[in-house]
Amino acid sequence: MRPTPSSASAAELRLAYALVFLTPALWCVNYLVARWAPGVIAPHALALGRWSVAALLLGALCWRELLAKRAQLRAEAGRFIVLGALGMWVCGAFVYIGGRSTTAINIGLLYAAAPVLIALASALWLRERLGPAQGLGVALALGGVLYILCKGEWSALAQLRINPGDAWIAVAVMCWAAYSLLLRAWPSVFGPTARLTLTACGGIVVLIPFTAWEALAWLPTELSWRAVGLVLLAALLPGAAAYAAYSVMQRVLGAARVGVVLYLGPLYSAAIGWAVLGERIEPFHGVGALLILPGIWLSTRR
Repeated sequence: MRPTPSSASAAELRLAYALVFLTPALWCVNYLVARWAPGVIAPHALALGRWSVAALLLGALCWRELLAKRAQLRAEAGRFIVLGALGMWVCGAFVYIGGRSTTAINIGLLYAAAPVLIALASALWLRERLGPAQGLGVALALGGVLYILCKGEWSALAQLRINPGDAWIAVAVMCWAAYSLLLRAWPSVFGPTARLTLTACGGIVVLIPFTAWEALAWLPTELSWRAVGLVLLAALLPGAAAYAAYSVMQRVLGAARVGVVLYLGPLYSAAIGWAVLGERIEPFHGVGALLILPGIWLSTRR
């Protein structure tokens, strides 16, 4: 039986709640990678390299379990392909394609809409109860995201325009919601690390033909140390580390509560943009934070 917030140990709960605030920072590194990649490495090549390295690292940690349970692999192989397509192909390559024509903070803002989809679908499909406090938390956090999106001017929402890069990210957001729900809905005999390793392998299978097409017909990649550095950075932090943390949080807290960690994306992406790219942090970011952070607490509390 999977742990729930009421049955998990105190140590598991402390770890899961700490990861709520750490994981979005790991993912935001991927937004920087998406902005640095154009002109260095093609989107599918970057995603394939990222998950190939991540699969090797994760596999080194769980190879004994994979070997012991190899007989059960065939029963779940189709699920790993589906999860890999959603989580590693779409939420990998599509983000890098979108990053060619949108900003890092826009990526964080769009991904912050995913918890609403996850929370609603969890209540309808997985029958996860979303109490009044959790509902209020989702509303507060969403309000903070919208406040940042419109830069403190609510009238600006009516004038928003979506560019092609944002459209690619929007597709990735919807697929991330589906990935999160299926990860919770489909039980597995494999532990979190082994399951993530096999999911990454499923993603690699899907990515290979698209990477080949990309190299032959669209955007060839030249091997360079900078490209290798981007692959390793994406593989280590927003790849293996972030997805492993997300699996642990889902197992302990549930899909609806864990989905709200994406609300921290706009705050983290703004901070990283300021520290790394020299972007300004405006007063509306602070107001948004005052809404988002209490929303996170209410949405994830026991």
